Amino acid sequence: MVALFTFVLPSVGTAVLLWTGVIRGSIELRERQQRPLPLLLATLCFGAANVLLTSGPNAIDALLGHMLVGMTLAVGLTLAVSLRWKISAHGVGVGGAVGLLAVLYVRDASNMSTLGWLLLSILLAGAVLSARLALNAHTPAQVWAGFALGAGLVLGLSIGLTVA
Repeated sequence: MVALFTFVLPSVGTAVLLWTGVIRGSIELRERQQRPLPLLLATLCFGAANVLLTSGPNAIDALLGHMLVGMTLAVGLTLAVSLRWKISAHGVGVGGAVGLLAVLYVRDASNMSTLGWLLLSILLAGAVLSARLALNAHTPAQVWAGFALGAGLVLGLSIGLTVA
């Protein structure tokens, strides 16, 4: 269900928007003006997954529910920023992953497995951000802003959950 709503439906929806000519260009969505509809579709799909998976008698694990809320907010904020400025959605994603693993490590610093995953996520984030720059898909400011948005959102939500 998570894969369907967070990958398959947004991907197919974006392909349909391109195929029907609603948005022009390629699946890479290199131009900022191409991004609002696919990002809106993704935000709606992520939100639907959150509602379906966190309500009712068959509600999922609380951590996954919080992750879905964060992912929905991340895509929605990426959409909002993209209305005015091209931010790296890849940066948002890897920033969120690094932020989540950092939070999990801080909550249980004795877990060396989590430290390993955190270090690996930092290396992978560096590779992804470097690739976005090497492909001339983004400027350094766009990839760092994306990374900061993703990591900041996760850290901010985690602080809110700890305080609440």
